[in-house]
Amino acid sequence: MARGEVRADGTVPSARERGYARRVVNRLAARYPEIGTALEYANPFELLVSTVISAQTTDENVNRATPELFARWPTPDDLAAADPEEVEGVIFSTGFYRQKTRSIIALSQNLVDRYGGVVPDDMAELVTLKGVGRKTASVVLAEAFGQPAIAVDTHVRRITNRLSLTVEDDPTRIEQDLKALVPKHEWQHLSMRIIQFGRDTCSARKPRCWDCELAGLCPFEPKSLPPD
Repeated sequence: MARGEVRADGTVPSARERGYARRVVNRLAARYPEIGTALEYANPFELLVSTVISAQTTDENVNRATPELFARWPTPDDLAAADPEEVEGVIFSTGFYRQKTRSIIALSQNLVDRYGGVVPDDMAELVTLKGVGRKTASVVLAEAFGQPAIAVDTHVRRITNRLSLTVEDDPTRIEQDLKALVPKHEWQHLSMRIIQFGRDTCSARKPRCWDCELAGLCPFEPKSLPPD
């Protein structure tokens, strides 16, 4: 059996379930034919650090902080040797700045010590870096290296459950379910399409069901009504 065919519960999706997923994916692709992360970066190292910093804040906040960060410490060697207090001052506005500072300095040290300062393009290696989980690693693999990877954040978790593409809550199990349903060539851009769809239409508090091209497919109830 090919990798990616089995869901988290060990079952294989039916042809009908894969057909439904294909319709969802096709509509998202038609809406967002060109899609990518909103984080601004020049190389895999910058994307890796920016993605770690993006936890619990907006991409806009990260993009305001990182130009100074990378101007002062442009390489893993530079950031590995940085004064933590100075780094904290640069990324203070992104929140949780002490924890993030520890993570990005430590992951830079990991890169220098283990990989000669080069960001690996392998999931198993990326997740050994300080502060890097599967979500962050998947973003880097998909965006910086063009590899098939699915990053599961709160938008992806919420929307895939609403669409009944999964019943799982754990991000790793959701990732496995999506990989079982969606062809591998669609994985690279799927997360970013779902995330943007969540920001534009399928919000947490009040999804715009009345203005959604997936409404006819989506089993989520009750559907939100348009404002008066």
